[in-house]
Amino acid sequence: MAKELENKAKEAFFDDDFSLAVDLYSQAIELDPANANLFADRAQAHIKLNAFTEAVSDANKAIQLNPTLSKAYIRKGTACINLEEYHTAKVALEKGASIAPADSRFTNLIQQCERYIAEESDSLTGILPTNGPKTSVPSVDDTHICDKGDGTGASKEPQRDSTTSETSEAAQVRPKYRHEYYQKPEEVVVTIFAKGIPADNVVVDFGEQILSVTINVPGQHAYLYQPRLFGKIIPAKSKVLVLSTKIEVRLAKAEAINWTSLEYCKDVVPQKISVPTIQSERPTYPSSKSRTKDWDKLEAEVKKEEKEEKLDGDAALNKLFRDIYQNADEDMRRAMSKSFLESNGTVLSTDWKEVGSKKVEGSPPEGMEVKKWEY
Repeated sequence: MAKELENKAKEAFFDDDFSLAVDLYSQAIELDPANANLFADRAQAHIKLNAFTEAVSDANKAIQLNPTLSKAYIRKGTACINLEEYHTAKVALEKGASIAPADSRFTNLIQQCERYIAEESDSLTGILPTNGPKTSVPSVDDTHICDKGDGTGASKEPQRDSTTSETSEAAQVRPKYRHEYYQKPEEVVVTIFAKGIPADNVVVDFGEQILSVTINVPGQHAYLYQPRLFGKIIPAKSKVLVLSTKIEVRLAKAEAINWTSLEYCKDVVPQKISVPTIQSERPTYPSSKSRTKDWDKLEAEVKKEEKEEKLDGDAALNKLFRDIYQNADEDMRRAMSKSFLESNGTVLSTDWKEVGSKKVEGSPPEGMEVKKWEY
């Protein structure tokens, strides 16, 4: 059944009905999810539809299933070039060229990447333009690869499926988890509120301006979140943290610019952050005085004094507890709050596994006893 759907998808592709081809490939993938060729060929159909982010995702999946599939690297490189992901494209193409050194398409696309990278480096004196790719990169003509070895040809009439591709795509991208983001001058933090997801079921890929988050829980449809980001990031410095109630993705900014949204918008020109060392921007107000105080500098001095201040007794202990709570993760904070409240302030634990399933009894110092407050 999967092979029959694959053949129909190829026929639709040859007839330039790329939406139908995507729909049929998707149905075939549901029946044969370990077939790398299906993902690679659906990536090519996505490229024809200018759905470059989806093409990158399919090419990555094909490479994961079969790292020696050279056409997957061609399609990832083509999609990334159209997304201005020139470094990412070059890495993928160079890997593909090492697998298929006789394929001249890799050489041509690598040279194209190098030219764009050089142009991009020359423009780094100002803000990088984000008005779309310099030129549209045509998809690589590799339909002859799809035409080999399956007994199908372009002359056959494709059998149309009654279900439209638009309905299928809408079902695939329906979100299941809420997400939000905030930013600092040096990074953007994306939070996906997904409870109880094992780390092994989360796959996060970083591109120069692409984030791909896949949550694949057995027995459920896979969740896929793939935004093209507002600005460029540094993939090597970006990281992901899977917690018990959420997934936290930290994107290292390539430039200290203010993201007005999480996703790319060609009509918005990014503005550089004027003071990258300050954690948040403050509005400035006009003053009638001839001399105004530098409040940012004053705040920095106060924080420095607080940090260097040496405390004694209860003040030092309270500061220690505050520091522990501030730097703790969510489970540690829950453990601290529960143990402190239930023990009437006599026990402070950071181990949720120890205190989460039982009531914490009071443990007063020697010679003292615990008494409950009466109202």
